[in-house]
Amino acid sequence: MTTRPIPPHGSYARANGSVGYRKPCYCPPCTEIKRRANKRWKVNAARGISTTIDAAAARAHLAKLRETRTWASISSASGLAESGLLLISNGQRTAINVRSHNRILAVQPLPKPDPSVPIDALGSRRRLQALAFVGHSVRTLAAECRVSRPTIRDLVHGTQTEVRRDAAERIEAAYERLAFRPPAANKHTSRTRNLAVANGWHGPLAWDDIDDPAEQPEQAAPYEPATKYERDPDKRAEIEHLYLLGESVPSIAKQLGNSEKYIGDQLGAILRQRARRASQQKTTKEGLEVAA
Repeated sequence: MTTRPIPPHGSYARANGSVGYRKPCYCPPCTEIKRRANKRWKVNAARGISTTIDAAAARAHLAKLRETRTWASISSASGLAESGLLLISNGQRTAINVRSHNRILAVQPLPKPDPSVPIDALGSRRRLQALAFVGHSVRTLAAECRVSRPTIRDLVHGTQTEVRRDAAERIEAAYERLAFRPPAANKHTSRTRNLAVANGWHGPLAWDDIDDPAEQPEQAAPYEPATKYERDPDKRAEIEHLYLLGESVPSIAKQLGNSEKYIGDQLGAILRQRARRASQQKTTKEGLEVAA
């Protein structure tokens, strides 16, 4: 933990001190700066000039900065304490000093987001739940995502609502690798799958756009085997249906008489097709919003 440097002599912060942290300084430079500041405040008050401003603009700018910067980064760039910035951000401080307002607005977002900036954990949670649905345990997910087991558990059960951006990117990469690579069947994978089903989690095929908060998981009707003449050559529709119902890759392969590799390849093709469809729908939606 880094310690904030003590303000230099001759600054108002050093002269005024900080309750419970630093005593006021009474050296000649500090006494002089405090005397001038108090005089300026009295003159402004007599002339009806306010030294504070509504914090709404600063609050909106802080929200924008938080997309790419951590609180520590904003504090360092603005020269303001994190505690004060948090009070402004959450609306507890509705009026702020004009100088603080100017300092906050002078800070610009970073061109590339800081990896440690927290983001909403919805997409990460859905991905981890989908991987558990496939049978990947917490131990496996922690190793593949390079995230601690407690964090994986908190994310998958929804008790952690934010996740570091770099951790979310590693979870997404692990999801792309493992979504259709089921682990070897054993008591641990069966327990993981049973837990996922019991909690109502959904597999990879249940989502078209897994990051969309408005997206609802696809629900499948009970499976009825296709007749000889209705079955498509690739059995893709049946594979997709069974997988949506929670069947494992080995189970689908056994039911349809195909190898596990074939089933995995087909599921991969289905996922890519869904991803393309989701991308097209998103592009169309953005185009309609721009036109409107």
